[in-house]
Amino acid sequence: MSDFVYHDDSEVWLTEITSNHYEEALSRVDLLLGRTEEDANGCWVRGTVKRPKTRFRGRQVAAARFVYCVVNREVLSERVVIRHRCHNELCCRPEHLQTGSAADNKRDDWEYYGLL
Repeated sequence: MSDFVYHDDSEVWLTEITSNHYEEALSRVDLLLGRTEEDANGCWVRGTVKRPKTRFRGRQVAAARFVYCVVNREVLSERVVIRHRCHNELCCRPEHLQTGSAADNKRDDWEYYGLL
């Protein structure tokens, strides 16, 4: 019996970041969050129309995902999504972010829009 465990590209990259480049990643999070403004709902957003992204160590990733993983020092697979408690996909405020499945995320939308 093999002890082989599959890790997707996201897990491999995040493991490298948290193991070998964590302080640099924290600095990038500070820079990214420093460029946000708080809106009327308490969300930290940048002046973008689409979901903000950031590039770090050769990979472009959604800013909210990067912030969540670095702040929580958590390695997530590509199957895990970052959900916004505030229902604002432009938000990067760590307290507004949580993990879940794609089904959880869809259920959040349905509840938010009164479809459940």
